[in-house]
Amino acid sequence: MEIAYSNEDTPAKVPARGIWGWMLFDWAAQPFFTVVTTFIFGPYFVSRLTSDPVAAQAAWSNTATISSIIIALLSPVLGSIADQSGARKPWIGFFAVIKITCLFGLWYASPGSPIIWPVVLMIFASVSAEFSIVFNDSMMPRLVSKDEVGRLSNTAWGLGYLGGMIVLIAVVALLAGKPDTGKTILGLQPLFGLDAASGEDARITGPISAVWYFIFILPMFFFTPDAARGIPFRAAVREGLRELGATLSELKARRGIARFLFARMVYQDGVNALLILGGTFAAGMFGWATIEIGIYGIILNVVAIFGCLIAGRLDRRLGSKTMIVISLILLLVATVGIISTGPGFTLFGLVPLSTADSNGLFGTAAERAYVLYGLLIGLAFGPVQASSRSYLARSVDVSEAGRYFGIYALSGRATSFMGTLLFSAMTYGSGSARLGMATLILFLAGGLILLIPTPYPADRQAQ
Repeated sequence: MEIAYSNEDTPAKVPARGIWGWMLFDWAAQPFFTVVTTFIFGPYFVSRLTSDPVAAQAAWSNTATISSIIIALLSPVLGSIADQSGARKPWIGFFAVIKITCLFGLWYASPGSPIIWPVVLMIFASVSAEFSIVFNDSMMPRLVSKDEVGRLSNTAWGLGYLGGMIVLIAVVALLAGKPDTGKTILGLQPLFGLDAASGEDARITGPISAVWYFIFILPMFFFTPDAARGIPFRAAVREGLRELGATLSELKARRGIARFLFARMVYQDGVNALLILGGTFAAGMFGWATIEIGIYGIILNVVAIFGCLIAGRLDRRLGSKTMIVISLILLLVATVGIISTGPGFTLFGLVPLSTADSNGLFGTAAERAYVLYGLLIGLAFGPVQASSRSYLARSVDVSEAGRYFGIYALSGRATSFMGTLLFSAMTYGSGSARLGMATLILFLAGGLILLIPTPYPADRQAQ
């Protein structure tokens, strides 16, 4: 299958392998977010790397805060430079080297080792991952028509969750040993002789994600068409900075885009923090080990895949804005459910739960309620991000995609440190991670309220 376009800024024909190469970037990148940041290494960092889980949870949140500030400051600059320098692939390759190197370094984050090193490695890995996404996202408008970007974006996101889930299943089934028996959930000895007691089952996720990323970004480099090279690097930097200033001034006239970016800035703060802190919150509340966290992550990813596939079709019928609104409502319900659940109760005690423990997987009623709320997160957190990406792609021209996706990354990170920072401050001040998680409602609800009056497409008047 080949897709033809008339826009002079778009390749005349984009082969199917080029489309698949671009979508495989999400497949390649997602295990870092799934098994390292959210479900395996993150909870290990909080519950097993040190003897103080509350301080470790705050340190993990601070890691995300620092990363977000760096990403917010530099993403729009890089996006504007990309429009001037043309080709995106060299940038993606440069940041891939940094990300892969840092992920291999996580292997040395053993219990009792200085916490500063995994913090530094995670900051560099997270920043490199997000910068790569800026350049990858800015390639999307060149590949398909605006009618198809919603389906392409959601399909790629769902493919990413599938890749993350496959790695997560492999870790839980073949690598993660139970603390009491040392064997995996299948009753096998962990591969490579990994020792769960020393955290090797969690630490190995860094190198595994690095190898996975290297292998599966290659089709994008080989098959996906890139923009032609533009002006030399130094000139591109000068022009990119000048263009960034012009773009920020331009937003005063393109108020629909400005309103959308501001709304996304607010609700994405809540989404980012929920993804970063959801697994660690469960680990702290219920004492979940790698296997419980891994199974929870698998459940969420299975649901997320179907959520993205369904959203891909609904995005074209209902529009990206409607999909974002639905997703934010689901995330709000899930967040309220999570923070209202504890041993023996849910919905702030309005619904009492049995405290009996079957000693099996998710053995208490409260744990099962937590998983139920997690299903809503699984349904929503893919579509809210994929449809946000297609919302912007439908609102800008191909020639300006780089600079606007740079600002899009800025809107996703400019204040994202506020979500984790407010969580840390509330957790430190109250000594309760539950109250820290409650602050996320402010961002999800605030972004929803701002989005509702925003036009769709965002630049409707110009179009």
